[in-house]
Amino acid sequence: QVQVAESGGGLVQAGGSLRLSCAVSGRTSSTVIAWFRQAPGKEREYVAAWRYNNNRPYYADFAQGRFTISRDNAGNTLYLQMNAMGPDDTGVYYCAAGQPILSAIQRSSMYRTWGQGTQVSVSS
Repeated sequence: QVQVAESGGGLVQAGGSLRLSCAVSGRTSSTVIAWFRQAPGKEREYVAAWRYNNNRPYYADFAQGRFTISRDNAGNTLYLQMNAMGPDDTGVYYCAAGQPILSAIQRSSMYRTWGQGTQVSVSS
C-alpha cells in the first residue's frame, strides 16, 4: 500500500511562492497522487494530481498556470510548486494516494491514503 507524507508548508506573503513536498513509499505503478487543500470553514478542494501510469499532471482550473506538480526521477517525491500566491491559497494542504479513473481524479472520496496535512498561510 502506498504511503504519503507532506512537508514544506509555511507563511508566505501575497505574490510569493512556496514548494510543498510529498514523500511517497510503496508500489506506485497504478497510483495517482493528488494534492488537496482545505481552508477554514470550507470543504476540501482538489488542487492537482500526478498519474504514475502515464506520468502526466492534472490541475484544477484555479491552479492551472500558477501551480506546478512534478516528481523526482526516482518517483519517491512529488512536489507542488505554488507561485503568485494570494490569501485565498491559505489552508491545510494534503497529499493523497488512490487509483481513481481520470474522470474522477478530482474526487477526494477516490483517495484511500492521506497524509497529515501541512499548513500554508498567505498574508496580504
